[in-house]
Amino acid sequence: MAGGAFAPTSGGKEYPGKFTFRVFFTCLFAATGGLIFGYDLGISGGVTSMDVFLKDFFPDVYQKESSVKASDDQYCKFDSQILTLFTSSLYLAALVSSIGASMATRKYGRRPTMMTSGLLFAAGAIVNGLAKNVVMLIVGRLFLGFGIGCANQSVPIYLSEVAPYKYRGALNMMFQLFITIGILIANSLNYAFARLIGGDMAWRLSLGGAIVPGLIILLGSCFLPDTPSSEIERGNYGRAKDLLLKLRDVDNVDEEFNDLVEASEKAKLVKHAWLNIFKRKYRPQLVFAFCIPMFQQLTGMNVIVFYAPVLFKTIGFGSNASLLSSLITGFVNMLATFASIFTVDKLGRRKLFLMGGTQMLICQVVITIAIAMKFGVSGNPGVISGTYAGAVVAFICVYVAGFAWSWGPLGWLVPSEIFPLEVRSAAQSINVSVNMIFTFVIAQIFTAMLCHLKFGLFICFAVCVVIMSIFIYKLLPETKGVPIEEMTVVWRNHPHWSKYFDEDDAKFETSKPKDIASA
Repeated sequence: MAGGAFAPTSGGKEYPGKFTFRVFFTCLFAATGGLIFGYDLGISGGVTSMDVFLKDFFPDVYQKESSVKASDDQYCKFDSQILTLFTSSLYLAALVSSIGASMATRKYGRRPTMMTSGLLFAAGAIVNGLAKNVVMLIVGRLFLGFGIGCANQSVPIYLSEVAPYKYRGALNMMFQLFITIGILIANSLNYAFARLIGGDMAWRLSLGGAIVPGLIILLGSCFLPDTPSSEIERGNYGRAKDLLLKLRDVDNVDEEFNDLVEASEKAKLVKHAWLNIFKRKYRPQLVFAFCIPMFQQLTGMNVIVFYAPVLFKTIGFGSNASLLSSLITGFVNMLATFASIFTVDKLGRRKLFLMGGTQMLICQVVITIAIAMKFGVSGNPGVISGTYAGAVVAFICVYVAGFAWSWGPLGWLVPSEIFPLEVRSAAQSINVSVNMIFTFVIAQIFTAMLCHLKFGLFICFAVCVVIMSIFIYKLLPETKGVPIEEMTVVWRNHPHWSKYFDEDDAKFETSKPKDIASA
C-alpha cells in the first residue's frame, strides 16, 4: 500500500520499511483504544445536562437549575461540587491506574495492558448503567477510570513502536482520531436517547453503552501482536524479528532490529526506571512529558468537551438544543483531526502546535467578547437571538477544530516518541498522570470558575494558549521523520537542551549483540 497522503519524511537513520495494509490495520485496531476515552468525555457532559438524570441523582442541582429564570445569573446555575465529582472522579482513578500500567506494559507487554483496559471499562459501564444511587455512579466511574488509565498508557506507545518512523506521526494520531469518534458517538447517542426515548432509560443507555467501546478494545487486542520492542524487552528475539519483517514488508530489517536490541540491552541496565527518569540526561524530555499534557488541558478544550451541553444551556439553548450543539462540535472535532493525520509528517509537530494555538487564541478572544457583551458580569443575557447563539457555536466549532488538528493529537504523539526505551513506560505514565491530574482539576472547578470568573474564564484559557505557544516555539525541537531509537540526537543538537548531555549520552552503553541480530 502506497503512502499516499501520509507524507514520508526523513531524518537521522533511514530504516527500510513500507506503508502496508498490515501495519495500517494493526495501528487501526490498536487506536480503537481511544474510543473509551472519547466516549466517556462525550457522554458525561450530555448526561449531566439531562433533567431526568439530575432529578434522580442530583436533586439540589435540578432544583437550582429549574428555578433559575432568564433574568437570573446564568453563570452559576450548574455550580455543584458533587455534580462535578461525578465527572472528575474518573480521572483520579485513571491517574492511579496509569502508574500500575507503566510497570505492566514493561513487564507483560503493551497488548495485555490494552486488553485489561477494555475489561475494566466494560465493568464500569455495567455498574453505571445499573446505578441506583450516587455511590454506584462513582464506583462505576472509578472502574472506567482504571480502564482509561491503562489504555492511555499503552496505546500511544504501541502505535509509536509499531509504525514505520516515516509515518509514525500519522499512525499515532489515529488514537486521537478515535477519541474524537468516541466523543461524536457519545454526543449522538445522548441526543438520540434524550429525544426519542427520554426518562431513566435515556441516561442508562448512554452510560451503559460504554460497554461497547470497552469490548471493542478488549476483543480487538486479542488479535493484535505485541510490538517488536516489547517482545525484545521480554527476551523474545526471534518472534520480534519475524514480526518486524512482517510489519516492514522488506527482506532485511537488521539495522532497525539491531538498534532495537541495543536499546533493550541498555534498558536492562536500568533497574529502576522511575528513579532514572529524573537523571539530568532525561530532563529535556521530562519537561515536555509534564508540560505538554498540562498545557493540553489548559487550552480549555476539555471544558467544551465535558460541559458543552451545560455551557450551551448556560448561553440560552434548551436541553435538546444544547445536546444538538455539542453534537455539531463533536462532528467538527472528528473531521478536523484528519487534517493533522495528513499533515503531521509533512509540516512537522512544531508548525501544527503553533498554527493550532493561533487559531484557538483568536476564537477564545472572539467568544470572550461575545459572551461579555451579552451576559456582562451579571449573567443576565436578556433575550438571546438565534443569530447570536449560532455565531457563538460557530466560533466554538472553529476553536475545536484548531485543537483537533494540533494540541489534541500532538499531546499524545510527542511524549510517546521522544523517550528512549529504558524509561519510555515510566515517561508515558507521567504523561498520562499529568494529563489526568489537570483533567480532574479542570473538570472539578470549571462550574465554580464559570460562576466566579464569568466570561473572564475564557480570558484565562487564552493567556494559557499564549504562554504554551511561546514555550513550543522556544524549546521544542522538530521530531518528524526521526527514528524513535535515534531521538536523543535531536535533543543533543538543540541550542537550549544540549547542555544537559555529556559526550557519551548519545551513544549506547552496550555493544550490539551480533549473534542475536543475525538470528
